[in-house]
Amino acid sequence: MHETALLRVPIFPLVGALLFPRGQLPLHIFEPRYRAMVRDALDGDRLIAMIQPRPALDDSREMIAPPIFEIGCIGRLAGCEELDDGRFNIVLEGLSRFRVAREARVETLYRQVDADRSGFNDQDEDEPLAIAQRAEIERESRAYADALGYAVDWESVARLDDEMLVNGIAQIAPLDVGSKQALLEARDLTARADLLVQFMQFQRMAPGGADGPATLQ
Repeated sequence: MHETALLRVPIFPLVGALLFPRGQLPLHIFEPRYRAMVRDALDGDRLIAMIQPRPALDDSREMIAPPIFEIGCIGRLAGCEELDDGRFNIVLEGLSRFRVAREARVETLYRQVDADRSGFNDQDEDEPLAIAQRAEIERESRAYADALGYAVDWESVARLDDEMLVNGIAQIAPLDVGSKQALLEARDLTARADLLVQFMQFQRMAPGGADGPATLQ
């Protein structure tokens, strides 16, 4: 049964930072407004939502409050270390994707939205990938890592479950904002794995190879 009630959550707009349900995202928090956000979350329900900013136009107002995509992911603070100078190292654990119903008018230094979690079946784990699709992901990720010059412990990778593998690659791959957003919005793990293979292949074959971000719209 889908949740229909809106949930007020603080947002952390950050380009390329994807949080998936049941996944984890480590973050270093140094800006004053986001330090305040973490302190407030620690004093409250420990929820912080990750969402990507849309590519901004040359407009100084957008630098302060850039437009954001409609879909992000709510996370719960699973770990938090406050440093001596007031910065934080945190780990967010993904709970559920959401659609922005509206941005809230608030007086906090950080932005907040009313999040609509209906339409996302993120409480249930996705079905595992077909054997052939799993093999394709592993094969293409090896080629992609070689093109990028990454050193990877492939024995450890092989022990990851399908969700951790696909979502982990989606998090660390140097893809463009639109491609990252498409991966987040994919309806299920199978669809995300298909997209990921396409993006990695495209980036390897594009002019400049894997050194530059792929741009797929």
